[in-house]
Amino acid sequence: QLQASGGGLVQAGGSLRLSCIASGGGGTFGSFYMAWFRQAPGKEREFVARISQYGVSTHHADSVKDRFTISRDNAKNTVYLRMDSLKPEDTGVYYCAAEPATSWLPIHDRPYEYDYWGQGTQVTVSS
Repeated sequence: QLQASGGGLVQAGGSLRLSCIASGGGGTFGSFYMAWFRQAPGKEREFVARISQYGVSTHHADSVKDRFTISRDNAKNTVYLRMDSLKPEDTGVYYCAAEPATSWLPIHDRPYEYDYWGQGTQVTVSS
């Protein structure tokens, strides 16, 4: 089970940090690649960032590169998304997702490639 939190209402240029805690069965947290996706109203769910099982490798979508940072703490079974310089177009529901760690490449950036999903947390950026 994945539980996302940390969303809220923030002004453009502000920052938020999202957290996603993994619990229950399904395997050791450190054996999964973790990712964040987001979905704006009326739009498809889009990839935001992905991190390898020990945090050595990360990949961020071009739209968030240099503004968002994905990280993880395996001791806490938690993945984070630090979001800086937020823009109104970053508004949406943010979801964490997990995929068993097999091959880092190619980068999986499609929702169907992930096996487990959190319930989502709303991020609203006002202009």
